Amino acid sequence: MTAKHLIIAGRVQGVGFRDWLTALARGKNLSGWVRNRRDGTVEALLSGDPEAVEHVARACRRGPPAAIVTDISESPSNPPPTQNFTRLPTA
Repeated sequence: MTAKHLIIAGRVQGVGFRDWLTALARGKNLSGWVRNRRDGTVEALLSGDPEAVEHVARACRRGPPAAIVTDISESPSNPPPTQNFTRLPTA
């Protein structure tokens, strides 16, 4: 099991990024969360099978059709305490 913390910048709010990422992560049986941040970025924690985490992290470089991702920061993280993938409130 592996976990990654992502900060995704660009036109990523108001384009369905959180719903898109939630569906993708759940489809890959990942745990973690996604949320908007007040600075206009999207933050996520992905945890699970290393190949699935990497697949979803790569997909975040494109995002959903209306998104324009300009930068993504990835760092290793600890797995979340829960086994599901959720949307959290804006931080």
